[in-house]
Amino acid sequence: MLRENVTDLLAFIAVAREGSFTRAAAKLGMSQSALSHSMRALEERMGVKLLSRTTRSVAPTEAGERLMQSVAPRFEEIESELAAVVETRDKPAGSIRITATDYAIDTVLWPRLAKVLPQYPDIKVELVVDYGLTDIVTDRFDIGVRWGDQVAKDMIAVRIGQDARLAIVGSPGYLSRCPAPKHPKDLINHDCIRLRLPTRGRVYAWELKKGARNIQVRVDGQFTFNGAYQMLNAAIDGAGLAFVPEDLAEPHVAAGRLLWVLPDWYPTFPGLHIFYPNRREYSKALTIVVDALRTAR
Repeated sequence: MLRENVTDLLAFIAVAREGSFTRAAAKLGMSQSALSHSMRALEERMGVKLLSRTTRSVAPTEAGERLMQSVAPRFEEIESELAAVVETRDKPAGSIRITATDYAIDTVLWPRLAKVLPQYPDIKVELVVDYGLTDIVTDRFDIGVRWGDQVAKDMIAVRIGQDARLAIVGSPGYLSRCPAPKHPKDLINHDCIRLRLPTRGRVYAWELKKGARNIQVRVDGQFTFNGAYQMLNAAIDGAGLAFVPEDLAEPHVAAGRLLWVLPDWYPTFPGLHIFYPNRREYSKALTIVVDALRTAR
């Protein structure tokens, strides 16, 4: 294979993944004009159009998608093997990218990693806050974190947290103005602090459970956020009712800043799990991070 084919193929993979010449060029550390020239040269050598360009986006053509599916995994295997060779040195090293919610990062990941990783200064960890169901393979993450019932079956999953409950809370000030609901259907008459998920931009419907009864309530309210801590803070400030992890709200309830609402309807979810693809070999860096997260320390 010509040397320029390797360079241009790596550039093509970056453009296809990012869906943008601007983002791909920034990621590759090259100019957009140089990247465009590289793509044109690759298409000319192959005699087929690989990318469909519009004023707003870039996407692989049918031929480009086929090339992407066949070539990208092979480059990943090469990268993995190179990393494995590097791992034969005395000190474990490498970069691990993790996608998780801010709640998971603050309550589980960071407390555990902060105790272990100082022993391994050559292991670099990137933590990315994300409430979407990110495809960790496509977006090149090494580890994802989700509730147990959200993990794809083809992934290796490791539990890192106990089963968790979501709770409805409101401040004493808010509940003095608006009497607490007696049934989930009463929530439609309240200011509810909503969570917008990145998947299709939809607003999360509150999933409530009492015994065998399950109810979804599409709440409304003045404020919508995309993170648990912002919803919690808004509830403390009296902006309305929030639906957040119970352990996150508990200290504020104990301090009198919040009150439990409809406690008989709090649902329980399978605990937090880390997950990652099933491969033949894993780097020492990944193994160290997984071991640090799987054990409460």
